[in-house]
Amino acid sequence: METKISVVIPTYRRPQLLVKCLNALAYQTLDRAAFEVIVVSDGPDELTGQAVSQWHATQPFVNFRYVSTPIRKGPAAARNEGWILAGAPLIAFTDDDCLPAPNWLEAFLRHYHGESHLAMTGRVQVPLSSQPTDFEWNTAQLQTAEFVTANCCCSKDALLIVGGFDEAFGMAWREDSELQFKLITEGITVTHVDSACVRHPVRPAPWGVSLNEQKKGQYNALLYKKYPRLFREKIQKHPVWHYYAIVLLFAVGCIAWVLNLALLAQLAFAGWLLSVAVFIWRRLRRTRKSPDHISEMVLTSFLIPFASIYWQWYGAIKYRVLLL
Repeated sequence: METKISVVIPTYRRPQLLVKCLNALAYQTLDRAAFEVIVVSDGPDELTGQAVSQWHATQPFVNFRYVSTPIRKGPAAARNEGWILAGAPLIAFTDDDCLPAPNWLEAFLRHYHGESHLAMTGRVQVPLSSQPTDFEWNTAQLQTAEFVTANCCCSKDALLIVGGFDEAFGMAWREDSELQFKLITEGITVTHVDSACVRHPVRPAPWGVSLNEQKKGQYNALLYKKYPRLFREKIQKHPVWHYYAIVLLFAVGCIAWVLNLALLAQLAFAGWLLSVAVFIWRRLRRTRKSPDHISEMVLTSFLIPFASIYWQWYGAIKYRVLLL
């Protein structure tokens, strides 16, 4: 049977999650001969190589390939490696921490009628606990995102036209929006296929993960430089003024304190503390109220505005673009 659709999954050092994803693909309702699975390791990864070999030994009838890039370049580069190798006219993308529904591939194929220029996006489900953490709540926003690589599908011709993913996006951040914006610019309509569903369980995260996540903000500047209008329309309608206000109030307070301007220092620090308190409240109002989580929200809320602006300006300088 002709291979109708190829699945591309980038991965790196998450073999247990990857095997769960592969198990979900092994039980697709689509005939196994009609699809192939291509896993691309973003750099040498011996443990993942061993895990997928063991998995494929138990699922020999799945058309499966595993490749590894010589160096780490990010998931965008790994996806490019995968779709270029793909033998089908239609390429579906998901991530190693996702679980495609049994009818996932069939749902995409039902909306494909041989079009050369085609892009589709499916539905992402993020199961949440009754008292989610801040990280869980942020991950759940994938459910309302317009286009994410956790669940999308493009014709190979469409990917060739737009050049695939921009490998300058070295982390898992904004590379999917960049592809979406290229498709829009080329006049390729992105169709939403609600029946193509992928579950995205929230993986365990270390304490203070939200602070580490700010590093990804540097790629906002790159996306803004390439597509300023679409960035403002679909990603960030205006600058993060509340972050700038927090940083500015703290800076004014410090300068006033050094200059012995006691009243100004008191007012500035009071404004800073009030602004941070509002930020903490916003993060906690829909999330877990355990002592550990509250302490995490309090500490990281004091630091996130500084880290966020630092990394955004780092990206602005690196990519030579003014992004507030």
